[in-house]
Amino acid sequence: MSQTLQAAYAAKRKARRFAVQGIYEWQMSHNPVHAIEARTRAENHMHKVDLNYYHELLTQVVAEHNALDALLVPVLDRELAALDGVELATLRLGAYELKQHLEIPYRVVLDEAIELAKYFGGADSHKYINGVLDRLAESLREAEKKQAK
Repeated sequence: MSQTLQAAYAAKRKARRFAVQGIYEWQMSHNPVHAIEARTRAENHMHKVDLNYYHELLTQVVAEHNALDALLVPVLDRELAALDGVELATLRLGAYELKQHLEIPYRVVLDEAIELAKYFGGADSHKYINGVLDRLAESLREAEKKQAK
């Protein structure tokens, strides 16, 4: 992989990290998304972050959270309200990427969500995130999953 591709990949990974933090903050505080984004940009060194992708993830996951939740509910083994806040933020972000970013292979979406859960979540939350998003990929990425088998 070229250094340019590695840098782009790393910038998207950092965008996801900041986005999941912002989504979590919004879930807990219901602060306006633009205020969360402005504070995050002011308080962090974000020169190596894909800022456009960060902005998209944060604003669109929050804007579409009801539709994303509707996608998640059938593949959950518990009530949405019973999810840990970090798990919910990570699942919403993963569901958004599965639905809206078909150019990103579903396995990459799952791997990124697993890494976020390992970094921010509880001890075994990454396993739960993997299972839920894998089940969601059955419907959102059916053809892609069949090809991967």
